[in-house]
Amino acid sequence: MHAASEHRLGVAHPRQEGPTDLRLVPPALTAWGTAALMVHASTGWVVGVVAVSLAVGIGLLVAHRGRGRASRAGRQPSVRPEPRAGRQPRVRPEPRAGRQPRVGSELRNRRQPPARSEPWAGRQPRMRWGPRVSPEPQAGPNPRVGPEPMGGTEPKVDREPQVCPEPLVSRGPARLSSYSAGAKVSVAAVLLCVAASAASAGLHGADLRRGPVPRLAERYAPVTAEVELTSDPRLTRPRINGNHATPAAVLLQAEVRRVKGPDGAVVDTRTPVLVIVDMARRSSAGERGRSPWLTLLPSTRVRVAAQAVPALAGGDKVAAVLRVRGGRPPEVVEEASAAQRFAGRLREGLREATDGLDGDARALLPGFVVGDTSRVPAELDEAFKATDLTHLLAVSGANFTILLALFIGPPGLAQRAERRGLAPRLGIPLRATALVGGALTLGFVIVCRPEPSVVRAAACGSIALLAIVTGRRRSLVPALATAVLLLVLYDPWLARSYGFLLSVLATGALLLLAPRWSAALQRRRVPPRPAEALAAAGAAQAVCAPVVVVLSAKVSLVAVPCNLLAEVAVAPATVLGFATLAAAPVAMPVAECIAWCASWPAGWIADIARTGASLPGAGMDWPGSWTGAALLALVTVVAVFVGRRLVGRPWLVGACLVVFLLAVVQPPPLTRVITGWPPPGWRFVMCDVGQGDATVLAAGDGRGVVVDAGPDPVLVDRCLTALGITEIPLVVLTHFHADHVAGLPGVLRGRAVGAIETTGFQEPADQAQFVHREAAARRIPVTRAVAGQERRTGGLAWRVLWPPGDTATPDGPNDASVTMLVRSAGLTLLLLGDLEPPAQRELSRSPAVAELAAVDVVKVAHHGSAYQDPTLIRAMAPRLALISVGADNPYGHPAPSTVAALRGGGAMVLRTDEDGAIAVAGTAQELEVARD
Repeated sequence: MHAASEHRLGVAHPRQEGPTDLRLVPPALTAWGTAALMVHASTGWVVGVVAVSLAVGIGLLVAHRGRGRASRAGRQPSVRPEPRAGRQPRVRPEPRAGRQPRVGSELRNRRQPPARSEPWAGRQPRMRWGPRVSPEPQAGPNPRVGPEPMGGTEPKVDREPQVCPEPLVSRGPARLSSYSAGAKVSVAAVLLCVAASAASAGLHGADLRRGPVPRLAERYAPVTAEVELTSDPRLTRPRINGNHATPAAVLLQAEVRRVKGPDGAVVDTRTPVLVIVDMARRSSAGERGRSPWLTLLPSTRVRVAAQAVPALAGGDKVAAVLRVRGGRPPEVVEEASAAQRFAGRLREGLREATDGLDGDARALLPGFVVGDTSRVPAELDEAFKATDLTHLLAVSGANFTILLALFIGPPGLAQRAERRGLAPRLGIPLRATALVGGALTLGFVIVCRPEPSVVRAAACGSIALLAIVTGRRRSLVPALATAVLLLVLYDPWLARSYGFLLSVLATGALLLLAPRWSAALQRRRVPPRPAEALAAAGAAQAVCAPVVVVLSAKVSLVAVPCNLLAEVAVAPATVLGFATLAAAPVAMPVAECIAWCASWPAGWIADIARTGASLPGAGMDWPGSWTGAALLALVTVVAVFVGRRLVGRPWLVGACLVVFLLAVVQPPPLTRVITGWPPPGWRFVMCDVGQGDATVLAAGDGRGVVVDAGPDPVLVDRCLTALGITEIPLVVLTHFHADHVAGLPGVLRGRAVGAIETTGFQEPADQAQFVHREAAARRIPVTRAVAGQERRTGGLAWRVLWPPGDTATPDGPNDASVTMLVRSAGLTLLLLGDLEPPAQRELSRSPAVAELAAVDVVKVAHHGSAYQDPTLIRAMAPRLALISVGADNPYGHPAPSTVAALRGGGAMVLRTDEDGAIAVAGTAQELEVARD
């Protein structure tokens, strides 16, 4: 077609295609399902499936071919007989009255068919719809003679029935026979794909059972192994486990090439394993160097001394787990390949060019370009998950498509002479442009590593490349099916990957649903650009949400708005990020300048993620199972059906949008009117942050003193937003356990903070360093709280009762908790932090014990654990006891004995796992309690 256009850059208007070709979809889906089932199947099952599928498939093909030969053999040679004597040749029926004869193939000299026998003489001509060309009347008795002159009037084309002679034989049996033959071929193709998929899955699954490594793992044996890395090292994110954060570890996907067991036998093998390297804890805040394990490149071979342990049953393609302890540096046996070293230099140059940027851009740009998320903090990662923007941090086909579109231009103009992009400006022909795009795809895979996610992104990006080259959308469905089929045959483990499933679903939604939804919106007077953006985001979210809910048990209500707002910055950030990657090895100052430009759109995306995640109605809990996924799919279908009816009613659409915004944003004045939360005149609030502590003391309009931050930045941020807190004169962190300080970024986000006050016992060291880093990044001073300090802000006053100012070392972080006696509007509150019996006994013997008898409200120490001093409980005798505890926690908090002791002293006990957030208002004479 390009040659026929006689234009080096392509035709001006490419031809349109017919209906979508779905013939490759059934083979792709069956191969996908077969691979998912067969990777963990036994050898007998695999052999049986392959044998039966091959036998039936080949049998169908042989039967189809044999029937075709028989039908051809039974036919007579098509020799045109001479007309018999006395018989007139068959004449085409005359056109109906008033109808002009057709102009077209009839004008060309064609031999007339021979005369037919009598049985067909009386049949009516068959009607066929098609364009009818009606030329202007010409002079002369026979308008059918001669073609239309070149300079004549343009013929008129309309759609009317045309007269066509009926075929000589009835077409019903022949058509049924053709359909039957086509069905046999289709079934045979499906069965052959099933056989190929089962064979590939069986071979890959056998790798998990082959060699000595699985047997050594079953015995938890110590081994010395030479492993070859197959992916980049990944650093795990610390997780809050009770009062501490789990230590970080380096994860490496690798293949064992040689192993030495406890008996000294050395065996060469090739077994996929997961290597986990425990990281040594950093003892000082200034020690922030990267672990040498994180600098290893794929294809590097290292020798490790590890303990082999079994992998999880039914997991990924891992035959065993090698646990490396001690924090020793890796012993490199063989360096990485030249291609991987070159890609590593490019990635390291990108990291170096972004070192001078602010925290968000420094973390996000490597993720946008090469999927490097090692710098992304945990709270930003959670914000991206809450807003369904995580696809931007992974190596996705969308980001790769942006790079290709910059080179080739918009898909709609890709095949026209006026196409855009860099390729036509450089004079590159269309087919050469496609070859260069393929080279970019190969380079993309090398730089971003040939991991499953990268291969998946390259395949989906190649589909987008096909759209750019051809300008056709309908031909992309078989291309997507082909990509799925080839990828599943190449790596059957992709069939069990949720990431692969989401990638295919999103691509299919963009190809099939988005164009229809965009056209429907444009028919209702929505501008083209907003219609396309809204249709793409809505289609991808509608199709992927049921799968996402299985993984997260939540439904994001802000995913579509956040993706729409982020879309304007994704392309600039990605393009400038790739430009930084290319410029860093050549000119680092230029790369740093480009990276600075890219930091603006990257910062915009980070702000959108944090803002969307902090909204009170950003998400809702949903059953995290396939039943819940089916229910969500049904709700989505109903919502789409209702939305089609609403689009034509602007006032109703506006009303629905206003209701949606109010439900998501939940402005405090409106929420207070509807739900009564927070109650007017509240003095103290215990936030529901799970297994941790986060409390707020009212200090005026929009102001509050925050005591502890809980384990989750998102939860504490939502609590403060619901209370309308925008200014925090002081943040008090009672001690450095993770369930009290890990949520600090959520407290600091978007609020004016005067200072942070902490205990003087700097343990655990990693959490103490975390607090100091967060404060330094925002230039917030950090002070130390000691017994005897008194402070006041507005109508709020407090005195620190513990820890003492001497140099005595406490028994642990809990006994170093800051304890405060607070007075607010006539109420007296005692906040005990996580004090345990030794410190509680010391406090009950101190001179401050006389003031404890007037306590109205007490925040029970250590989540209501059984480690309480009965003397202190009797001395306090509070009217209200509040316990901050997580539902179904593994520690048994609160202890029944503690709850019974408090109630025995006359206190009403409330707990966040049952009552939610708790607010205290009123006075000492009339205490009021409200629950969220």
